[in-house]
Amino acid sequence: MTRNRISRPARRTFLRSAIVLPAVVLGRRRALAQSTIMAPTPSCVDKGAPTLSQTAGPFFKPRSPERASLLEPNMRGTRIVVTGAVLSTRCRPIPGVLLDFWQADDQGRYDNTAFRLRGHQFADDQGRYRLETIVPGLYTGRTRHIHVRVQAPNQTVLTTQLYFPDEPGNRSDFIFRPELVMAVRDESGAKAGAFTFVLDV
Repeated sequence: MTRNRISRPARRTFLRSAIVLPAVVLGRRRALAQSTIMAPTPSCVDKGAPTLSQTAGPFFKPRSPERASLLEPNMRGTRIVVTGAVLSTRCRPIPGVLLDFWQADDQGRYDNTAFRLRGHQFADDQGRYRLETIVPGLYTGRTRHIHVRVQAPNQTVLTTQLYFPDEPGNRSDFIFRPELVMAVRDESGAKAGAFTFVLDV
């Protein structure tokens, strides 16, 4: 009789733990899964953290043409559309921001005589931008990247670079910063990228 009185509560405790423990483990797995898919780019949860600045490099040219697509007929390379927004450190969209992009072609070469793969645009009234271009090629010492100058009306210029995820060259490029990696996915034979710029305004 004594054994039965002791064993019944013990069974209840065991059954409760058998139900609760998997739920706890599942909750931890879900939290871990969510943490691993968080975008590395700045967002509204990172208030007070403006986008990092980086060197313009030797290939910037002023007075690029105004255009949202850098694509030209018979241009080689994998197409990519990069979209996003420009926000203040209070997470408010900044309309009319100037975004000036330049990059290498699929062979890692910059056009320094004309404006191939160079162009600027202005963010819309919600701070949004959309760029059509190609995935840049590699050249010695650098991983894949796209240069950009971002300037809110009557504010200073942010010069930075956008990077691609899972590039082998990211590990050896001393300029590379993970905070500047775009979110990139494959889409019908092309790619789609996204990045949110945060300006210190």
